[in-house]
Amino acid sequence: MRNSTNKTNLQPDAFVLPRYDETALVLQGGGALGSYQAGVYEGLAEAGLHPNWIAGVSIGALNTAIIAGNAPEKRVEALRGFWNSICHPRDWVGGLGAWTLPGPGMHDLSRKWASFWAAGRALTEGQPGFFSPRFPLPMAGFGKQTPNLVSYYETAVLKQTLLKFADFDRINDGDIRVSVGAVNVRTGNLVYFDNTKMRLKPEHFMASGALPPGFPAVEIDGEYYWDGGLVSNTPLTEVLRDTEHKDALVFQVDLWSARGRAPGDFLDVSGRVKDIQYSSRTRAITSLLADRQKHARFINELLAHVPPDLRRTDPLFRLAEEAADGSAINVVHLIYKNKPYEGHYKDFEFSIDTMHEHWESGLEDIRDSFAHREWFDVPSREEGFVTHDVHRRPGFVLQSDRDTPVLPLGVEQKIAA
Repeated sequence: MRNSTNKTNLQPDAFVLPRYDETALVLQGGGALGSYQAGVYEGLAEAGLHPNWIAGVSIGALNTAIIAGNAPEKRVEALRGFWNSICHPRDWVGGLGAWTLPGPGMHDLSRKWASFWAAGRALTEGQPGFFSPRFPLPMAGFGKQTPNLVSYYETAVLKQTLLKFADFDRINDGDIRVSVGAVNVRTGNLVYFDNTKMRLKPEHFMASGALPPGFPAVEIDGEYYWDGGLVSNTPLTEVLRDTEHKDALVFQVDLWSARGRAPGDFLDVSGRVKDIQYSSRTRAITSLLADRQKHARFINELLAHVPPDLRRTDPLFRLAEEAADGSAINVVHLIYKNKPYEGHYKDFEFSIDTMHEHWESGLEDIRDSFAHREWFDVPSREEGFVTHDVHRRPGFVLQSDRDTPVLPLGVEQKIAA
């Protein structure tokens, strides 16, 4: 098993995954933080684990396109190509901070300077192959524009980048189910574009990442769509909705952590608001699944008192048996942890150095997760739902907005540090 403290020389042992009906990869939105997801995928690939369903929102949708749009042996290479192409190389001003300050032990200050400078470049210059400043900007009060023209940046070049690094015939005809979330601007409803229901094009993935007012809405079949993160920044609920009566292993890769330190100034407040606003509501979902599993067990206990003949012949009891046949869901939760030098601009700081650091963090976290082989056992139907996270303390369950001791609900949450 690879030791995450020595990431360059060791390789993981061959990993044999227990039987699951579904193996899903869930990718949250988070802009420049998305290279963390690419690192997680590299760890999955080196362990020989290939999801049969990938669901993404925003930058998670773009990573989904690159993964599903390439053959398994080329996916990590394609992800590297994509991320290297949309990140600015180090310039002399950003490099000056990175090169001169670490000497006297001021690494965090050095990286903070370089990070701040790179974020400023993104605001003023855009990112190659991704977005560029719109000029001239639409002026308020001087006539109405369609939603695809009202934004600070243009993203037309992103279509060519996606076509360069992803084969859309493979996305639509390959063996991976693909779902990406976007919001209908007119109705306000969250929709999922799914390759089991339609032919997906670059526009579907661009729509999932069209966060206003920075990015323009994307028109698809006469409707305009914005970033799915406006309604829900994780497609976990979409995946779980379709795994009823299945044994499912879900790798949920989040870029925002709901937990964090209390802010000390206005910039810290801005960053903390983003963390809270865009973090996944995994604990609320866990509570919902715990209740669902408890109800399923309750129905099973009641059915044990019903004569077998009546259970076979009465449609009501057949429906009850179906409802009692719940899922066995195992969620391996990987959450990006903020670096000391990062500020409120971390989601639009696309420097090449920071991108590599995010990538390595994701690779380290998934390797550390694989060190716990027992995490990947199929939960019993009595347990129903388990979740694991290398950054959490053992012996605590995710059932509310705070850590609470494991409760006797029969749903064991195996959390390890």
